[in-house]
Amino acid sequence: MMTIQNRWSKFTASHPELATFLTFFVLSNGVTVLQIALMPVFRAVFDNWTNLTEVSFQALPVGSNVDGSQYYMFDYAAGPLPAGGGGLSYFLAVQITLLIAQVINFFLQRNITFKSNTSPWIAAGWYALAYVVITFIAAAAQGFYKAPIYDLLMNIWGWGGTGQVIADVVTMIINSAISFWVFYPIFKLIFRREGTAEAASVSVEASHAD
Repeated sequence: MMTIQNRWSKFTASHPELATFLTFFVLSNGVTVLQIALMPVFRAVFDNWTNLTEVSFQALPVGSNVDGSQYYMFDYAAGPLPAGGGGLSYFLAVQITLLIAQVINFFLQRNITFKSNTSPWIAAGWYALAYVVITFIAAAAQGFYKAPIYDLLMNIWGWGGTGQVIADVVTMIINSAISFWVFYPIFKLIFRREGTAEAASVSVEASHAD
């Protein structure tokens, strides 16, 4: 174990940017696995214990689909997938899963990947803003791929319930991939380390003085 730690320490010292990105990559994928595990659980809870699948949630109309129908940024029409959009049940399952994952991701990335020493409250504020923006971007993109994926796996390939679970996983992976590539540069801005350069300079000067 010590050998692995030593090698990683040397690698981090010689390739700090790459080491940071690799740590971010590993932790992000761990959070993605958590999302994949939670998404079907929340969907099952809402689908089986509530009637929210039959409650439509369609918000922020932004133009038209190819067939001329209204395009919504958040498009969760009433009815089970793929015929419907999953309704409020699907929307809540997605958003609750993302929220839990991003709260965990915030602390992991801040404390482990970037080792930030700036105000956690300021960082949390910017993180929350970024989360909202990325949620809108991911929701807009989902309108293009969600229904075709569920239709392919459940109907065209005839996988039924198994296809629905796999489609849950695929859509969550796509959501996570969007977040992954957008969040990294944002994290580098909000998870800064202040005073490290100055501290290193003082340490070097002190050692020379000795």
